[in-house]
Amino acid sequence: MIKLKEIKNKILKKENIYFLFLILLIFFLDRYSKNQILTNFSEARLYINDYLNLDLIWNTGIGFGLLSSDSEIIYNFLTTIIGLVIFILFYVSLISDRLDKLIYCIIIGGALGNFYDRLKYRAVPDFIDINYNNFHWFTFNVADIFISLGIVIYICKSFLRKNEN
Repeated sequence: MIKLKEIKNKILKKENIYFLFLILLIFFLDRYSKNQILTNFSEARLYINDYLNLDLIWNTGIGFGLLSSDSEIIYNFLTTIIGLVIFILFYVSLISDRLDKLIYCIIIGGALGNFYDRLKYRAVPDFIDINYNNFHWFTFNVADIFISLGIVIYICKSFLRKNEN
């Protein structure tokens, strides 16, 4: 019973409001960027410079186009799993310490942006194309930047904590 009370106290902390605001800020930055591309993008590819183009593609898979499929069953299964992962991350963030909470919120903000697109468009619009000569990185969006940033920070934090021990 004491454990449940501790969890309730952690969830109702005032600082969680700030982290919820961070999630919403990241979500709306992603939505804004995608809305700008979807409403103003008329070319097949917009050349910015030798290293950056805007090239709208629709991703039905998960990160980097993995598990893309035309199958309704696979798409719905992946979308359900993604929704569950977001929900679990949100819960874990509520009971975590500040650094972990920050990391999870960065990931959740981006994941919610892509999850919204999966529900609304049945695909995620990716449009940032970074390249050098003939090498093109995976096309991505603002949500992917935040998800990747959160994961990289989490990995770095894990290595630093491991070295401390």
